[in-house]
Amino acid sequence: MVRDEQLAERLRSHIRDVPDFPQPGVVFRDITALLADATAFGEAVAAMAGSFRDDAVSAVAGIESRGFILGGAVAHALGAGFIAVRKQGRLPRSTISEAYRLEYGEAVLEAHADAVGEGERVLIVDDLLATGGTAAAAASLLDRLGARVVGLAFLVELAGLGGAAALGSRRHTSLVVL
Repeated sequence: MVRDEQLAERLRSHIRDVPDFPQPGVVFRDITALLADATAFGEAVAAMAGSFRDDAVSAVAGIESRGFILGGAVAHALGAGFIAVRKQGRLPRSTISEAYRLEYGEAVLEAHADAVGEGERVLIVDDLLATGGTAAAAASLLDRLGARVVGLAFLVELAGLGGAAALGSRRHTSLVVL
């Protein structure tokens, strides 16, 4: 993964650190200022999409909730469809689920059982790669649905938490590494 350090610095200047949220000891990375800035948001989407432009992506899976914002925009930039990977109990039709651990608890992700076709080329997008539990669970969920996960794209990666290792050999890109 080759990162554009100037782009990373520009994007980082729009990300605020919020200590002790959602619980003591956790530093929340608030990307709302980045999303509100048309130039920064556009640069982030273009860079995330650009990393996978030659991979014939047919769908982008966005992980709830900030992954929906970025994933929808990346899907549009790639001319691909969008798949919602949601927290448990929020999808109205038949679903499959994947339980996982995150840095401050446990959770379950779900996708509609008919979200993708066999062999469909899917890019997973989320705002943040921390321990990798959420991203690995999303990839496992899509694998079980028959998709071919071509890679994962993140706005921010917290390198000290080792999330890239949880992805195994899966290709990923992160625009800002902290």
